[in-house]
Amino acid sequence: MTRIGIVGYGNVGKACEKLALYDENCEIIGIFTRRNPKQVRPLGSKVYSATDLPSFKGKIDVLILCVGSAFDLTDTALTLAKDFNTVDSFDTHSKMPRYAEKLQTVAEKNDRLCYFGIGWDPGLFSLCRALFSSVLPDCDVQTFWGKGVSQGHSEAIKRLDGVKFAKQYTIPKSEALKKAREGRGAPLSNRDKHLRECFVVAQDWADKARIEAQIKSIPDYFAEYDTIVHFIDEATYISEHSGFPHGGVVTAFGKADEWNCNMEFSLKLENNPFFTAAIMLAYAKANAKSYLKGERGAKSVIDIPVSLLADGEWIDKIKRFI
Repeated sequence: MTRIGIVGYGNVGKACEKLALYDENCEIIGIFTRRNPKQVRPLGSKVYSATDLPSFKGKIDVLILCVGSAFDLTDTALTLAKDFNTVDSFDTHSKMPRYAEKLQTVAEKNDRLCYFGIGWDPGLFSLCRALFSSVLPDCDVQTFWGKGVSQGHSEAIKRLDGVKFAKQYTIPKSEALKKAREGRGAPLSNRDKHLRECFVVAQDWADKARIEAQIKSIPDYFAEYDTIVHFIDEATYISEHSGFPHGGVVTAFGKADEWNCNMEFSLKLENNPFFTAAIMLAYAKANAKSYLKGERGAKSVIDIPVSLLADGEWIDKIKRFI
């Protein structure tokens, strides 16, 4: 039984709770929020203030950090890693090396095991990029996201002053995907590969021109991409933009001797938060098992054996998967 704590109760936090309640190998010790705990309506778990976390040291095997990457996650993770094992879904690729180094320092110093970048990208897609590049070292590996809702990007918009609701859709450009599959993807930039389309409900008093300019200037998320911003009313938002679909593809083109080889892994998700939560929960259970075996430090998905995610004895896994 893995004792877990859930930090944050947005879409991913709610999904984590629901999946963990159905998992006979998990026990939810509590949900920890910066909001007033009395205003949170869980499915059955106890809710505590985030300030109560220090009193749970030694009572939780692993914390699942369900807070946004754009503003909160790194500081939260580095603080909590002093007292807890953690699993997070930090997703800003360009900042990952620096974050990994900081988390490694904190985890090693405090005898902790912290998994970072756990989701489908970074996460499962990271595994595919590493695998494809290792099998054919000279292959051209390209990643495309969408069409779908990016939770991190949507959250970044919602944090802007004057924004009531927001959804951001990442859309792959079809010509760029075609080039990548043909082995012509190396020169493609982020702007070449993707379009970002935003649907925003602004407060009545808000300056829409200012909001649009702020969105398009957010580094890492929008500044490097072609971005379209639509302002819509709340009724349209609720009727047309309430879902969380997403997906994407990692595609690789290379040669074995003179022979062309294409490798590809794709996802098509009806609900991004629930799939992300499922990945985080699987890695949380692996974290708890690995910690008992003596593993310490900060680990990404390429550092964590896939066999740790599966239940059963070694020979049982051989029978099931090999």
